[in-house]
Amino acid sequence: MPLFVRNALIAFGITLLIIGTIVYAVNYLNQARLQELSAIEDQISIDTLSLDTQFSLLESAPCETATSTTDLTSTLNDLGDRLSFTEEQLGSDNEQVQRLKKQYSLLEIRDYLVTKQLAAACHTKPVTVLYFYSNAGDCEDCDKAGYALSYLRDTYPNLRVYSFDYHLELGALQTLESLLKIPEVFPAFVINDKQYTGFTTLADLEAQFPEGALASTTASTEKK
Repeated sequence: MPLFVRNALIAFGITLLIIGTIVYAVNYLNQARLQELSAIEDQISIDTLSLDTQFSLLESAPCETATSTTDLTSTLNDLGDRLSFTEEQLGSDNEQVQRLKKQYSLLEIRDYLVTKQLAAACHTKPVTVLYFYSNAGDCEDCDKAGYALSYLRDTYPNLRVYSFDYHLELGALQTLESLLKIPEVFPAFVINDKQYTGFTTLADLEAQFPEGALASTTASTEKK
């Protein structure tokens, strides 16, 4: 066999091996990603059912116990963090990510409504923030606003932060946006029923809270 033919066959074989390795690696990673997403989806489904049951129990609980929901809020925050990570990994347009976001958004709305009901019944003054962002390329400051809210949430554990994708096709969310008259100016906030749009700095965002509202929550002494 001529030398150049042998070299060509060797090169061809190496090329096939490289291509086969790449295809196998891509398929393996895709399968691992799907398995990871399924596991997250299963866990969120379980946590959603658990949280919704807690909500139902709290609605009928005495004010002394119903107003102490720090663990419940922490669980909700953990769900949001896991969902954000999944969205970063798979993209906001992923079908399963969209389904998880809808499920989580319903859970947030449920928590928000229960919080308002408990506040009215038990004469408490919770500090809540509804944050509306957009993934449609029309919100340059949404990432910075999200980081700022995460900082405030970690600093003040009793602060309730609810994040919503404004364009998510979910009837309950669209109704909420309509009732609150949320404008298509992002980022948009509803801080203790007061609307605020745009983001510049953390200090400016903090200034939008009612005087003493953040001080009334329990500040975290742990340095992140």
